[in-house]
Amino acid sequence: MLFTSWIVLFAIFVTWLVYFSPWFRTRQLILLVVLSLGVYAYEAPGVLALLLASALTNAMAAYRVANATDAAARKTWAVGGVAFNLLVLAFFKYNRLLADSISAQWLGAQGDWIQTLLLLPLPIGVSFYTFHGISLLVDTWRGHYRPSPLPGRHLGQTLLYLCFFPQLVAGPITKANYFYPQIGPKTWADIDASLAARSLLMGYFLKLVVANNLANHTFTLQYPYFLGLPKNELLLLLLGFSVQIFADFAGYSLIAIGLAALFGYRLPDNFNFPYIARSFSDFWRRWHISLSSWLRDYLYFPLGGNRKGPWRTGLNLWLVMVLGGLWHGAAWSYAIWGAWHGFALLAERAWFGGSIPTQRPVWARVGHGVLVFVVVTVGWLLFKLPQFNHVLAYLQELVNAPWQTGLSNRSRAILLLSLPVLLYHLRQWRREHGHRDPLDGAGGWVRALAVACMVYLLMFNSGPDTPFIYFQF
Repeated sequence: MLFTSWIVLFAIFVTWLVYFSPWFRTRQLILLVVLSLGVYAYEAPGVLALLLASALTNAMAAYRVANATDAAARKTWAVGGVAFNLLVLAFFKYNRLLADSISAQWLGAQGDWIQTLLLLPLPIGVSFYTFHGISLLVDTWRGHYRPSPLPGRHLGQTLLYLCFFPQLVAGPITKANYFYPQIGPKTWADIDASLAARSLLMGYFLKLVVANNLANHTFTLQYPYFLGLPKNELLLLLLGFSVQIFADFAGYSLIAIGLAALFGYRLPDNFNFPYIARSFSDFWRRWHISLSSWLRDYLYFPLGGNRKGPWRTGLNLWLVMVLGGLWHGAAWSYAIWGAWHGFALLAERAWFGGSIPTQRPVWARVGHGVLVFVVVTVGWLLFKLPQFNHVLAYLQELVNAPWQTGLSNRSRAILLLSLPVLLYHLRQWRREHGHRDPLDGAGGWVRALAVACMVYLLMFNSGPDTPFIYFQF
């Protein structure tokens, strides 16, 4: 499994040592591209063809956009390149839905091979590198990025941008005008060792200790395992999965940031303690930040943003959330999840008139934050149960199930494993409200003890290998 596979980590470590040697100073880009392609194709070499085709197409289209002699040609290349990315994304996201809707008899003699084509599996990371391709084309079109005039160099840079191994499979989504200026020779001085160490330790702790162990207990969220469970266990399963999906995805993002830092690159922060969000809009400034900002810059603003009145603003906001949900997969649950968040944002805007007061009573702020967490956590059911009738069955069980006296072993395990994430957020909440960071006390010994505990748990209490949740998207 990527980033937790010892073979992959060994390949990254060897490449890292070679990367900074004087003999490879002018070949670092090639070395990183080869490593990235190798890591990506480690378990499924066949996926390389689509990635390389995407890189070549986007590189050519962006180069043409930048160097076309007239506005019509620039627009043609930009629109064509964006359409290519959207078609690739739509085909692999929704091909199985189309296959289920078309019968082989209706297709006639060519039905077998068309059905085979429609049943091709989703290539890992396609949702992310197609978004990178769109960012490249739009940033070039807008003049925010200018490709190298040397076609070969531009192609190499585009290959690195699309396939840079820390961000390739599940982000963070990096905009072209943020990543391309970083491409260049790196030295040991370019390594942010503190960022790399903090990110890798916390990332692996969240993934291996918290998320992987929680996965052992939240599997009963799947239909039909939750049928007949008591109400308090159903509620704790929801809490456990809410913590698990954060620990899993935030853990991946931190690992990606740490590995990129080791090679002298900086990836954008993707999570900022989302479960202490003060509002639904604040939640989306803290959760999957790179996707939120991508949707804002490349979808919400082009739709008109908030420049065309309150009704159009609300419609734009809701559409962006629904499309963001559909980006995750071809299931009604994902669309409903996006609509669920869209309605929450609209209700909040309507209640507060588009601007949440900064000065409110403590009970109002705490109550609003708790409401946000509850709504977000219930919404994760739509992720765990892509079949909407299973979501309804779970909610029905939650309403009708009796309370159980005492806690089961599963419930105790979920509470214990959720505690590190809750404390992680509580610490940040205190810092944001002007309180002293408890880890800075006792001359640094508290922080050292916390790090030692995390290392110990990583060594002796990591959960069984579980794929990263966002790999399926």
